[in-house]
Amino acid sequence: MPEKPIVLLTNAMHPDGEAILAPHVKMLVPPDARPETLRQWAKDADGIIVRAKLPDDIVDHAPRLKGMVRHGVGLDFIPVAAATAHGIAVANLPGSNTNAVAEYVMSALMHLRRPLYRLDGNLRSEGWNAARPAADSFIELSTTTLGILGVGTIGRHLAGIARDGFGMKVLGTSRRKGALPDGIEEASLHDLFARSDAIAVCCALTDETRGMVSRGLIARMRPHAVLVNVSRGAVIETPALVEALKAQKIGGAALDVFDVQPLPSNDALFDCPNLLLTPHTAGITATSGRAMAVGSAEEMLRILRGEQPLNLVNPAYKAA
Repeated sequence: MPEKPIVLLTNAMHPDGEAILAPHVKMLVPPDARPETLRQWAKDADGIIVRAKLPDDIVDHAPRLKGMVRHGVGLDFIPVAAATAHGIAVANLPGSNTNAVAEYVMSALMHLRRPLYRLDGNLRSEGWNAARPAADSFIELSTTTLGILGVGTIGRHLAGIARDGFGMKVLGTSRRKGALPDGIEEASLHDLFARSDAIAVCCALTDETRGMVSRGLIARMRPHAVLVNVSRGAVIETPALVEALKAQKIGGAALDVFDVQPLPSNDALFDCPNLLLTPHTAGITATSGRAMAVGSAEEMLRILRGEQPLNLVNPAYKAA
């Protein structure tokens, strides 16, 4: 009986995804996702399902590797060029966590604009009359303007929720001029930051977008404006954001991604006011987690059977 191929899961995933793989492969889950650990555990792997950043040289340590599948969308966790050069397929799951991320942005905006937890805390600790005045400063999303940096799949879905669900005006930027859908006003970066009451950073991390949210753009934000980052930490010039928050030059921010992950316990961000911090979970819910697990398992099995995955991201690779 032929030996089952080995699939490395950088992190455990939803049981429904593992159940799809179990009859066909041997699954390995390492004790941690440190680069040295992943290099060691990948040495016999035929496939890798990726939920943590792989070392850039992972393909040099995995001679049997046939494919890598992103448990999600972002490809910065995978050395795609190196995989292509070695004839290794790379696939991802576009749209698998779109709704989860869009809902996170709206939840973050509600947290920043209408923080009900404050009313709850004051009501419990100080009583009814003491709690009520805090609501006088809360701001409704309706009639305010949302600027979306990167109107891709997530940005478009977010625009629909904000516009049709909350009555917000939506501005957007895109790499291709004139490509935005109806209902999103195209704006330059400078105008988007100057005119928006809330800004959602949704673009992919590329050489072009690295550091795009610069000190100069942050300085253009309105004093009450807030910023939500569900892209990658490196898209924002973090020291400039820290300065703006501490000086109360902007209304607040919500960050789900960071320059260094996990976020160090002594990071300056922890000392910033009006800042919501979450541990890179915008795209993670029970719903999206199952969808990503099932989708990545099915794509991995296609690759191991010698078939082309449905969402191949390195076209230079060809299935056997």
